[in-house]
Amino acid sequence: MTELERGLGTQWFEEVWNKGRRAAIAEMLAPDAVLHEGETDCVGPEGFYPFFDRLNAAFSDFRVTVHDTFAEGDRVCVRWSCTCKHTGDAIGMPATWKMVHATGISVIRIANGRMIEGWQNWDMLGMLEQIQGSRRSATYISAA
Repeated sequence: MTELERGLGTQWFEEVWNKGRRAAIAEMLAPDAVLHEGETDCVGPEGFYPFFDRLNAAFSDFRVTVHDTFAEGDRVCVRWSCTCKHTGDAIGMPATWKMVHATGISVIRIANGRMIEGWQNWDMLGMLEQIQGSRRSATYISAA
């Protein structure tokens, strides 16, 4: 694996989420790539665009911080955290204008300089709890 490929996970979060570059999705994601998120799979950029659009309609001020990356063989693992503001109702809840925080881990399989498969696991429940004001707040999480 080249250094460029090793940095693809970090570049993905910077370009797609921090800069909001929708075009970067097709640049880095192979047309037939499969992304797994829980029980749901999407294929290629066309399959990922609805997720990207929905999150951007619900949240603004994205800031993803990559904390660690590990590479072995054709895979890169990225440990990250994200803060964003809940400014839209695209996830079925009216905008609260709250800053929320989430953590996650992504495993990416790479070939020929592009992502060809990915597995994502992030704290969606924790994010929803912050929006609803139930169990914990972004202030509490970021202080931990």
